[in-house]
Amino acid sequence: MNHPQPEDQLSLYTHRATRRVVLRLAVAGAIAPLLGLPLNGSRSVRAQGGEVRIGLQKGSANLLVLKSKGLLEEALADLGVSVTWTEFPAGPPLLEALNAGALDFGTTGAPPPIFAQAAGADLIYAAAATPSPFEEGILVPKDSPIKSIADLKGKKVAVAKGSSANALLAFALEAAGLQWEDVEATFLLPADAKAAFDGGSVDAWAIWDPYAAVAEDGTGAHSIANGETANHTNRSFYLAARPFATDHADVLNAILDTLAESDAWAADHPEDVAKLVAAETGIVESTLLKVEKRSAYGIEPVTEAIVGEQQVLADMFLELGLIPERVDVASATLPGQVTD
Repeated sequence: MNHPQPEDQLSLYTHRATRRVVLRLAVAGAIAPLLGLPLNGSRSVRAQGGEVRIGLQKGSANLLVLKSKGLLEEALADLGVSVTWTEFPAGPPLLEALNAGALDFGTTGAPPPIFAQAAGADLIYAAAATPSPFEEGILVPKDSPIKSIADLKGKKVAVAKGSSANALLAFALEAAGLQWEDVEATFLLPADAKAAFDGGSVDAWAIWDPYAAVAEDGTGAHSIANGETANHTNRSFYLAARPFATDHADVLNAILDTLAESDAWAADHPEDVAKLVAAETGIVESTLLKVEKRSAYGIEPVTEAIVGEQQVLADMFLELGLIPERVDVASATLPGQVTD
């Protein structure tokens, strides 16, 4: 198989991985009760006329594994429900589609649902992901004089607005004693951000894997901050449209159960996952194996602590003027769902 050269990979690969996770609740059938979702086994569920519509990003290895293994289609066959998969370049447009009624379920980083709530989206946090702080970074070119976050003062930084990288940049600046206004944030989706970064029209790029790994391997770009150094948890979430979550609980439970099963397999087979994602994206396996080694898998219930963590992030975005009014994160959960 002929692969594109590293410097060409991001132009071919325009779909983002939402951050994957580390804690495994790996027994199929165990997830739904832990998440506090109602069980509705007394009747057949048919979501959206017989199909459930799932949004993913090509780097979302957890959903790619689930899709490739056909576990969800098998699980939903008894409910008379088929599965439609749709790819998106980043979390914000995925949730725009969910809010517009074009999707039922998807996964993104922590900031997109906050921005979606601010825009009036009626979504719920179906499940949480344990943080994976090394899957994103703030990159600078190989020979850049910028050596630390402090050196970004007065510089242009490409970042996707409302993305996890947006949060990473804000936390990194705060940790370095800088204000948001101390840098010139250039809001670009990954494909355009790559062009700006490669062309030198921005000085740095806040971005996630696999974009970050491809840039590192292809151009020698390197990271001056990650989630750990920026004190940023980098948590992902599984989101669902509220009508779907309340009216089709059996289908949502099946999605979460099969995700637990496929994630458990993926966590033990990084080489196989790298090969699978390479076939889907055209990115070379060695780069994707690098991504796998700094990412992880699993899902967990939404707890009060996690809701509080999200609320802190939402309040920070309000203070930065990135959302127009305060978002109540807890309102984007189901009654009785949140655990202690």
